[in-house]
Amino acid sequence: MKIALHWKILIGVILGLIWGIVSVEYDYSVFTSNWIKPFGTIFMNMLKLVAVPLVMVSLIDGIGSLGNVSGLSRMGGKTIGIYILTTMLAISIGLVMVNLIRPGDFVSAEKKTELQEKYSSDAKDKIETAAKEKEKGPLNMLENIVPDNIVRSMSDNKLMLQVIFFALLFGIAVISLPADKTKPVRDFIRSFNEVMLKLVELIMAFAPYGVFALLASMNADLAMLSALGVYCLAVLLGLGLMVTVVYPLMLKLFSNQPIVPFFRKILPAQLLAFSTSSSAAALPVNMKICEEELGMKEETTGFVLPLGATINMDGTSLYQAVAAIFIAQTYGMELGLTEQLGIVLTATLASIGAAPVPGAGMVMLVIILQSAGLNAEGLALIIGVDRILDMFRTTVNITSDATVAAIIDHQERKREEGIHQA
Repeated sequence: MKIALHWKILIGVILGLIWGIVSVEYDYSVFTSNWIKPFGTIFMNMLKLVAVPLVMVSLIDGIGSLGNVSGLSRMGGKTIGIYILTTMLAISIGLVMVNLIRPGDFVSAEKKTELQEKYSSDAKDKIETAAKEKEKGPLNMLENIVPDNIVRSMSDNKLMLQVIFFALLFGIAVISLPADKTKPVRDFIRSFNEVMLKLVELIMAFAPYGVFALLASMNADLAMLSALGVYCLAVLLGLGLMVTVVYPLMLKLFSNQPIVPFFRKILPAQLLAFSTSSSAAALPVNMKICEEELGMKEETTGFVLPLGATINMDGTSLYQAVAAIFIAQTYGMELGLTEQLGIVLTATLASIGAAPVPGAGMVMLVIILQSAGLNAEGLALIIGVDRILDMFRTTVNITSDATVAAIIDHQERKREEGIHQA
């Protein structure tokens, strides 16, 4: 009997987690690092290999299919608007969770000191990185969007926003010219896009083994997880509400996608996001599923999903809100409504500039802590469990992208039907 890919990946996730626990418990870490972890690294590298070229050609192809600049501005405005709304909603849910549960009250003074001592050097590294970002000025993010060398931008997944900018500019140029002059370019881009999607399919055949290797080599600190269990619970409850309540409700109200089949079909992308902690790594699979399994139009997925992988970070934003209030509670500080609304605004803006790679949310968190008047060294309290929570919040990030793509796709189809009927 042939086993579906998502079941194979799920088996890889479970076996990887089991091996990771056994590896730590029975001291197989050296064997795991030498003989298992490299296969996870190879799998990650293959996904990153296709992420940038796929984003670029998909965006150009998607824009070309819109036909004109007005179509691009219409879809772009709706997409960015929905992304900002879902991000603010996620942050608000995070703030409600952390204020109701108050995880900071469960950390003893002894444990707080222990955590600060153990992770102080890691926290300083993040603080220094954030300080360098702040020194660049308030419009630094706008400067960073525009590349001076597209080849260099394509060589680094952290510069995905620059690739998107170039693709948008290129796509606008294509649709601004007569169709007969750009036909060879459009045909090439469309063929290139098909080849890239086929490449993703070939890479995904290795996914169960790559996922196993990634999770098997993750040395989870179970003692640290236990100490910060209530904090983790607040984050996971908030993320769980987004996936089980908010996104299904959005699909029900604003799209034509059946909820259960939708989540069943995007499961491989979710599992990939969970195991890699990278929205960029999961993006090619998310695009392939949305097009081929969920029946969304290429121009929708080619525009909405790459943009979402870069600027739409619901899970990361929710986690940052919970983390900021948790650190304040641990230090005995009570943040009022004004300070918490400031966190909503700062976390929303920070999510737009966060790179779609593991750990980027931590650097953005430093900026959020400082903007709320909190000691950034409090980061040391949560670094020990960040890798585990990163897996869950990345899963929420790509689920949000697929949900918004379904909504935009449905709205665009309704608009086209209205035009034809008129």
